[in-house]
Amino acid sequence: MGIEVIFLILAVLVIAFGVGVVVLNRRREGVQAPPRTAAHTVAQPRLVDDGSAADQRANEPAVMDELLAGTMRERLAKARSIFASAISGVLSRSAITDESFDELEEALLRADIGVSIADELLGGLRARVKDKEITEPEALLNALDADMKSRLAGTDRSLNFEALDQGAPNVWMFVGVNGVGKTTTIGKLARQQVDAGRTVLLAAGDTFRAAAAEQLTTWADRSDIEIVRGADGADPSSVIFDGVERAASKNIGLVLADTAGRLHTKSNLMEELAKVRRVAERGAGKVTETLLVIDATTGQNGLTQAREFGEVTDVTGVVLTKLDGSAKGGIVFAIETELGIPVKLVGIGETIGDLVDFDPDEFVSALLER
Repeated sequence: MGIEVIFLILAVLVIAFGVGVVVLNRRREGVQAPPRTAAHTVAQPRLVDDGSAADQRANEPAVMDELLAGTMRERLAKARSIFASAISGVLSRSAITDESFDELEEALLRADIGVSIADELLGGLRARVKDKEITEPEALLNALDADMKSRLAGTDRSLNFEALDQGAPNVWMFVGVNGVGKTTTIGKLARQQVDAGRTVLLAAGDTFRAAAAEQLTTWADRSDIEIVRGADGADPSSVIFDGVERAASKNIGLVLADTAGRLHTKSNLMEELAKVRRVAERGAGKVTETLLVIDATTGQNGLTQAREFGEVTDVTGVVLTKLDGSAKGGIVFAIETELGIPVKLVGIGETIGDLVDFDPDEFVSALLER
């Protein structure tokens, strides 16, 4: 057999082998599930009744705490930058001076902590410095850190979920002005509650903005949960009432109810919101949380919102969104100390995991770099 024939046979074999590999790969691709997009991430394992998933998470507290602390510290870079120059200025001196207090006061006010709270914090520190109780710059910063934490300590920040009679659902209502992130917050919290083992239904009570219902439906699809919607412009009270009744009939434990964004200065809209709150409890369910969602970038205006909404709907807690993009996180102090409403959740990013429980110690430490 000639060399040319041998080479020809080898070439045919190589081509045949290559074609076979391509065909085999295509067949394999045909039976594989399509890749998930970022909008359809794999759900975390749900907790089961025997608590095994909870035990598994409990075995990793140190790692999780470390990761969350790093996340909070990194995400609050904008707010922390306000205090950075003041801290640097205080530590650059060998003693505590009037300039030290001036720099701290400016930082506190720029962070929107509020004039009265800033005066109280610094007034107490001035007295301790005068009495020689605090003598070193580092000790001054540590004392400020401790005083700020003490103002936020001892508050119950848990989301209230009650064991109701005959499987009646808990209802968590979400209120706030336009554009603060209510719908996104509901979607993230729904996923977290599902992952925690609860059954959840969404009620699209924002019937005046079609995009809100569509957005909430997308979140429901992601978490594989039911949603009750109404026609555009429908009575929001009836939509939420229907959602509560549907949840009760299906033994669903938690209803997350969206409401239309409204200006707190519009009395007619606020009265409508009060009606929504009343109607939500006329059926089988009970409103156990009314969460006011506030955009952290609004600063002191958020205090006005909290006061007005609190008078109408009996707000039980605040969700502070966009904290990672704001230098005005000090509004936390004004809301809690002046109105007595606890900040329960904060948004520090775009992903589901970036809606986190508010930890005041972690928050203050991140601001003051302690």
